[in-house]
Amino acid sequence: MDKNDSSIITDLLPPVGGKWREYERKALEVRRFAGVGISQRLDPFSLAEALKLKVVGLDSIDGLSEETRRHLAESEQWSGGVTNSLPDGSRVVIINQRQSRERQAATLMEEICHTLLGHNPSSISSEKADGRTYNRAIEDEAYGVGAAALLPYRPLAEALQRGESIRAIGKHFGVTPSLVEYRIRVLDLFK
Repeated sequence: MDKNDSSIITDLLPPVGGKWREYERKALEVRRFAGVGISQRLDPFSLAEALKLKVVGLDSIDGLSEETRRHLAESEQWSGGVTNSLPDGSRVVIINQRQSRERQAATLMEEICHTLLGHNPSSISSEKADGRTYNRAIEDEAYGVGAAALLPYRPLAEALQRGESIRAIGKHFGVTPSLVEYRIRVLDLFK
């Protein structure tokens, strides 16, 4: 990468420092890998296919009791998960298909980022109070990078400067208004 390329990338990074700047840098790499321009909508479903991630709905999973299926489908806390690598190198991402397509996009992008960042999936464990292993730093990184990949800093800041509504920004990028609000908050962008 020459000096000019580096300055272009720097101009795309938020002025806030620390992990948010690093998440944004990683998100730009995800977008570059996906072949998506900075202001274009990133389709995580297409990206998942390119990464050999098979996306299935909760209803496609055999062997779950109706009680478990209903509990997961109606839960506000559970949106999806990914399996370990299968023998052919693929993984399966299970998403809660009862959530909106925009919410599914955020969930899938988080799972894609877990894969791209080399994170091991959480596992079910009877030794844990909530039944699974959980690493807050890994979850924060995957969600932060995924949200930044779906809604990059620069086009968000420019849209806010133009006076676009949160709903319009979300619609353009295919994300929920709450994801737009999250990005505004963590980037210190106030409307």
